[in-house]
Order: sequence, then C-alpha cells, then structure tokens
Amino acid sequence: MLKAVILIGGPQKGTRFRPLSFEVPKPLFPVAGVPMIQHHIEACTKVPSMKEILLVGFYQPNEALSRFLVSAQQEFKIPIRYLQEYAALGTGGGIYHFRDQILSGSPEAFFVLNADVCSEFPLPEMLAFQQQCRDPHSFVILGTTANRKQSLNYGCIVANTETCEVLHYVEKPSTFVSEIINCGIYLFTPAVFQHIGEVFQRTQRELLQEDGTNGWQRAEVIRLEQDVFTALAGRGKLYVYKTDGFWSQIKSAGSAIYASRLYLSQYSQCHPERLARNSPEGPTIRGNVYIHPTASIDRSAVLGPNVSIGKGVTVGAGVRVRESIILHGASLQDHTCVLNSIVGWDSTIGRWARVEGTPSDPNPNDPYAKIDSETLFRDGRLTPSITILGCNVTIPAEVVILNSIVLPHKELSRSFKNQIIL
Repeated sequence: MLKAVILIGGPQKGTRFRPLSFEVPKPLFPVAGVPMIQHHIEACTKVPSMKEILLVGFYQPNEALSRFLVSAQQEFKIPIRYLQEYAALGTGGGIYHFRDQILSGSPEAFFVLNADVCSEFPLPEMLAFQQQCRDPHSFVILGTTANRKQSLNYGCIVANTETCEVLHYVEKPSTFVSEIINCGIYLFTPAVFQHIGEVFQRTQRELLQEDGTNGWQRAEVIRLEQDVFTALAGRGKLYVYKTDGFWSQIKSAGSAIYASRLYLSQYSQCHPERLARNSPEGPTIRGNVYIHPTASIDRSAVLGPNVSIGKGVTVGAGVRVRESIILHGASLQDHTCVLNSIVGWDSTIGRWARVEGTPSDPNPNDPYAKIDSETLFRDGRLTPSITILGCNVTIPAEVVILNSIVLPHKELSRSFKNQIIL
C-alpha cells in the first residue's frame, strides 16, 4: 500500500505569482487547462497500490479548494484530503506534524511532491529503483541535470556514479557543487520520521537553551532539504533517481506559460483528447492548443502554439493568440493579438488591441538549461517578461500593452510599456 503527500504551501508563499494568486490559490492555477496540482494527482493515481492522496499546506479551507477536492475524488476514484497546518512548518515540518495521518493504514512507502514543479512524474520508475537499492528502507530523491551556473539556484546532489547513493547534499550552494539537482519529488518509507524526529528534538533543545521559553512551535519548522537530506547524505540511506524527462519549477507567472507548453506537448501521448484539432468549422490550430468545451471561438481566429483557452472564453474574428494562457470568462474582441501573456479571469481586450510579453524561456541551445527565476526589477527597471492582466481588467480598442503587469479591476485608457499598473 502506498500514499502520496502534495505540499501546497500557503498564501504567504507564491508571492512571485501575484497578481494571479490573488484570485485563486496558486496550486489551483490552471496550467494546460487543468489545475496545477491535478497533474500531480493524475500521476499518483497511475501508481499501482496508491490508496490515498493528502494535500498539506496552510491555506484556510476555501470554496475553490473544497470544490476541487470533491471533483478530483469523483474523477480519480481515490480519497483526497486536505490537512491544514497551523502555520508554515516547512517541507519537513508539515509531514512530521501529520505523520499519524500519513502512517494510518500502514503504508510501505509514500511519495512527497512539491506543488510548484512541473514534471513527467516518473513515480513507478522511482518505486522500482527503490526496490533495487541495497537497503529496503532507503529514501529516493528525483534528480535531473542542470547547467553549472543554474545549478546554484537548486539543491545540489553529489552521488556515487555506480550505486546512485547520495554522498553529499547542499541546498543552493554559493559555489559549484554538482550538476545533479533536486526536483522536489521524493519517495520515503515510514523510517524517515525517525530522522525528522531527531532534527525536531535537536532544534527544540537548542531553542530551549537559547531563550528558556517553549521552543516547541519554532522547532516544528523543519526543512527536508537543509535539515534532513544534508544529515542523511553519505550514510547509505539516501539515493537519487535521475530522470531525463522534462522538469521545471513554477515559481513565477512566466514559468506557468513554459510549464503549460511542457504539459501540452505531453498530452499528445497521454491525453490526446485534450488537444484541439483543426476542423472546417473551427479556428486554425497551430501546434498544441487546449480549448475548454464551453469556449466560443470564431473560425477565423488563429491559435497556437502553446495556447490554453479556459471556460467560457470568447474569441472574436481575426484574433491571433500564441504562447498564452487565457483564463475563464475572458473576452478577446475582433482582431486582437495576444502573445506571451496571461489574460486574467473576466478580462476584456478591445478590438485591434495588442497584448504582448517577452518569453522567459530557458536557453534552447542548452539541453540542461532551466528557466531562470527572474527578478522583477533589474538596475531599477522592470525586467521585460510576460504580460499579465489580473482579473476583470479592461483594455480599450487599438492600444498596445507590452511587458507589463496590470493589477485586478483596472480599466485602462491608453498604451503601456514596461510598467506595473497599480
């Protein structure tokens, strides 16, 4: 019997995802037409013997999350529960706090997945790899290869080339350590709680010595990467399974468009029914495009590649959309052009308007390049990035919005370039 835990974070996290995370919790943001964590859940349900999926985070229970849980349980026929932390407890603190819930029913092992990653999720392969390891109680980290410069932004793994045992682990090192990076997807056995417990008790003792007050609450904040993996490396307990499949973090809105591209290209193998096809009555489709069945699209529109059209969207005549996510209820009036942008819920773009951003894709000439977590400002200026329209934004006819972020409920009257419109 197996279980899976998806770490979804909370409202204080995902700030780089604003203004999109104002309207919906970041884990429910649609990527390639479905909520971000639905990709994780789909992957988990394909693993034989998966009996339960737990979401752990510190979002207040809300209508959107409850609705998602109900529909996901009906669709995947598996129990999915949300466990709310009383505060942000870190990647290790959350699973340690809810260890009784995770261990109920005596699972032999359980997966832990971070919600803000996009991947092929080779979970059955990780399971088979763990069974080949010398120690049946070993833990497995999913790893991938990054280039030397970008590896400094991730957890770096030094592994034995033959056995794949993790010999050394450093989270975001200041100098080059290894090109193998941590993908934020793990396979643990219940024995991991013994190691997390040791960290908890040690931290609690240190806090009590420091200030003499009850350090229990602060001791519960445990980071798997810095506190647990660093200590386990080199002890024959921790192994890395390297994947050559696609993988990316989803930290910023720009990375959501890139993740959407990766998932849409995967749909041709695993979900061909989700991809739009060219037909005489429909719009022109170029490359991989997802269109919600309720969307109304003029047959003279041209969509793709990498376009995701949400529920109830209206697309007028002569519209061109490329490398973009159009969220539900948005309206693109006749002859608008939308490139490298995210158009928010219920937003309207007037006739002949142009909304365009700058893609933040990895270097296409480097097979190991990852997406850079771009800073919002560089040298006092807004870094050119994708254009984001928050929810219920109105763009008038015949204007150009370029490399800008527009906060929700704004009605613009002119063109803007490289600005945050508050």
